[in-house]
Amino acid sequence: MSSRINTTKALRAAIAGAQKPPRVWVLLTGVGYYRPSLSAEYVEGSSGGDFDFMSRLVRDWEAAAKLPRDTEEAVRQVIVRSGVVLGRKGGAIKQMIWPFRLGVGGAIGSGHQYFPWIHVDDLSGIIAHSLENEAVKGVLNGVAPAQCTNAEFAKSLAAALRRPAVLPLPGFAVRAALGSERAVMLLEGQRVVPERTLGSGYRYRYPELQAALEDIVS
Repeated sequence: MSSRINTTKALRAAIAGAQKPPRVWVLLTGVGYYRPSLSAEYVEGSSGGDFDFMSRLVRDWEAAAKLPRDTEEAVRQVIVRSGVVLGRKGGAIKQMIWPFRLGVGGAIGSGHQYFPWIHVDDLSGIIAHSLENEAVKGVLNGVAPAQCTNAEFAKSLAAALRRPAVLPLPGFAVRAALGSERAVMLLEGQRVVPERTLGSGYRYRYPELQAALEDIVS
């Protein structure tokens, strides 16, 4: 909380006190703002921020970025709520890939939970799009249009690696490895739709999961 909220407050104070503030401020938070659900579908205007530690963290993080009214008129602000970022050199794939390479990968927990994902090139693309397009403001969901369950993700990753996906990873093992708060991101998920992101004109490089994974593991 300190690394996110206090840092954001320091940035807000610097921007509010600047003689020449930046024209745009892009803040990157997370889809943990939305309540995990097997059935609900969330767009940028959906409610959240009041369920668990992660959702309250995102709520307070975004609130810490709110500028004074006089500065708010001069600085365009964009909040990108990111899903799980997939890339070659780090993040979720780095932690997941070796069991799959060894042929012992599989779904995490029940596998029914949604897995809101985005390719790292598209997350950086959305940030660049937000900086460069003066019509973009407010909240954007930083997820790919084609969302999937954890089981579907595991099947696609195994296919990209030409390996089977037959051994599920039980929830208790994930909690032991990551801790209960971080484990929530893998054991519980949200079906998040980038409605405003698409409406803003952003064009995804990797809208589909299989193409994203093929690029990452190639």
